[in-house]
Amino acid sequence: MTTPHTRPSPGLRLDGSVPLVTGANRGLGRLFAQQLMERGATRVYAAARRPESVDLPGVVPLRLDVTDPAQAAAAADAAGDVTLVVNNAGVSHWTDLVTGDLAAVRAEMETNFWGTLNVVRAFAPALAANGGGAILNVLSAQSWFAYPGTNGYHASKAAQWALTNAVRMELAAQNTLVTALHLGAVATDFSAAYTGPKGDPAPVARAGLDGIEAGAAEVLADAWSTHVKKSLAEDPTRLYDEIRAGVV
Repeated sequence: MTTPHTRPSPGLRLDGSVPLVTGANRGLGRLFAQQLMERGATRVYAAARRPESVDLPGVVPLRLDVTDPAQAAAAADAAGDVTLVVNNAGVSHWTDLVTGDLAAVRAEMETNFWGTLNVVRAFAPALAANGGGAILNVLSAQSWFAYPGTNGYHASKAAQWALTNAVRMELAAQNTLVTALHLGAVATDFSAAYTGPKGDPAPVARAGLDGIEAGAAEVLADAWSTHVKKSLAEDPTRLYDEIRAGVV
């Protein structure tokens, strides 16, 4: 017997799956699409605001601005056979909450939180119709800590983490696995303005996909994400002392 908090199957086999990846025209999203093809996906929908910018051979480009519910609904109609949704699209405008540009803060929330929710709501019926499938939400170690200059992003990722936990429970009854992928900075266009250490994005994408196959609720893709998650049970002063000391 299962409850709304559990999932009866161990995970989603990627060989033979039909995934859709948002923000698939570059960076981590492009890597997800490429690795999914390499792992035997039957068809990979590569979604982007400008589908003509998708340059990965073999995928099916699809127009999708995640902030537009109508486009999300149209994408779900076009990709009705989908069994996996990778919510990778995201933005960071490098702004703070008190003195930063409120329009930039709203734009981060609009994409990272509301955009993810738009896609989940649009594709949940298709996933249910196709056996449940899975959703992988690309989050961040910054789901759990603030950092001067990126606190709008932090707030949006914290909200996206809460969203992920909530829809995991809401979609359990239709047998949809919902997995959170947390990572630190990786060497993609997204983090070009960040001058600190950056990891290789390829293992991060692999870890997220491995988590889907394993039926994991959460994947911590690197040592920094693991460290930050553990710090949540401690006095937060310790983590922020490390951040101020440059241990990031």
